[in-house]
Amino acid sequence: MPARKKALFKDTPTQVRATKADKTTEIAMQIAEKEASDRTAKTEKLKALRLEKEAAEAVEAKKAAKAKAAAPKKKKAKVKETEPA
Repeated sequence: MPARKKALFKDTPTQVRATKADKTTEIAMQIAEKEASDRTAKTEKLKALRLEKEAAEAVEAKKAAKAKAAAPKKKKAKVKETEPA
C-alpha cells in the first residue's frame, strides 16, 4: 500500500504548490516593504539635513547677536530747543 499511496499523492516542492495569486501577493509584499524602507531612509536623511541646517542657523544667530553687542553704541546728538521769539 505505501507504494500505491506514493503514486497517487506525489510530494511536490513548496514552490510548485504556490499558486499564481500566492506569487503575486509575495511580490507585492516585497515591493511594499522596499518602498517603506526607502521612505524611512529618505525621512531620516531629510531629518538629519534639517537638524544640521537649524544648528547652522543657530550658530549664525549667536554670531550676529555677539557682533551687535560688541559694536559701540552711538550717542544721539542732543537737539537744542530754541525759544520762540
